[in-house]
Amino acid sequence: MDVSEPASISNGIAARYATAIFELAKESNSIAAIEADLDVIEGALADSAEFRDLITSPVYSREEQGNAIAGIAQKMGLSATLANTLGLMASKRRLFVLPQLAATLRGLIADEKGEVTAEVTAAKALTAEQLDKLSASLKASVGKDVKINATVDESLIGGLIVKVGSKMIDSSIRSKLSALQNTMKEVG
Repeated sequence: MDVSEPASISNGIAARYATAIFELAKESNSIAAIEADLDVIEGALADSAEFRDLITSPVYSREEQGNAIAGIAQKMGLSATLANTLGLMASKRRLFVLPQLAATLRGLIADEKGEVTAEVTAAKALTAEQLDKLSASLKASVGKDVKINATVDESLIGGLIVKVGSKMIDSSIRSKLSALQNTMKEVG
């Protein structure tokens, strides 16, 4: 069995929905509203185990998922485009691709704006000044505006891990210690 197959199927489903939402938003000049909706949805996915259970659990019927999503979308104040799409996804039992849909939609919006997103992991929280300097440095390197998604991982000890597209720069102390450990094993 090829374990990558379910992931590629999910990504394919998410890409079709994301493209449809993006095209509708572009036609109606509501890309900013969709971007705000994504912030709310990604926050709910990160903060609410119940929401994650709702979209992934096979225990809920299509009708239960549809009713719950309609209520949640109204409570969140989502745009009609995204609320209707989530309702359609619930009726087709496709809500499980919501995280991939959000990521794909973010990518489409960033491409439209000429932006690129950098995933930055640091040993401690970066200050606003540090984020600005890093963003400016990455913009000079990449040639596009850079939006930074920063996370903290104290196990890095120090330094950063920066991922922009398919490129990754790992300047963390953890990776340097690991490389040193491997070098020591080769010598001894």
